[in-house]
Amino acid sequence: MTKETSRSRKPRKSASTPKSTPKAAATKSKPGAREAKSPKLLTGGNPQIAKADGNAPVQAYIAAVPGWKRDACRWLDALIVRSVPNVHKAVKWNSPFYGIDGKGWFLGVHCFTHYVKVTFFRGTSLRPIPPGPSKSKDVRYLDIRESDTRDDTQMTKWVQQAAALPGWVP
Repeated sequence: MTKETSRSRKPRKSASTPKSTPKAAATKSKPGAREAKSPKLLTGGNPQIAKADGNAPVQAYIAAVPGWKRDACRWLDALIVRSVPNVHKAVKWNSPFYGIDGKGWFLGVHCFTHYVKVTFFRGTSLRPIPPGPSKSKDVRYLDIRESDTRDDTQMTKWVQQAAALPGWVP
């Protein structure tokens, strides 16, 4: 190489050289800013909510559910609270769970693209049996779609029956 060509080359940046400029560093989000954002929506619009016990994480889940499915989740939550006075709530595996302390979980909810799936963990013991089959022996499902008419009477009966049974303990 000649002297002239070596001078015309620009120095390469090493892999360890930071790519951000002082201005970019100043505009980065501050610690705690992530909590202020809405939860990430997973496949089908199911909100990503951290595992936690209590009403607050369940309400955060419901608030983050998009569109008509939010109304369906609010309806379910209110119906369950009315039907089972001492219900215990939690979010586990990005889904609200409802149970009785010391007896386990009797119901779970999960949002998919076109429906909200209600899981009755002891569903084969309910009368009438909820319509959705499962690979698990005791589990039955109810899918709630946007165009469905909600049956308060039947859902209340299922919730009360489910809450009276021994629940699922993971």
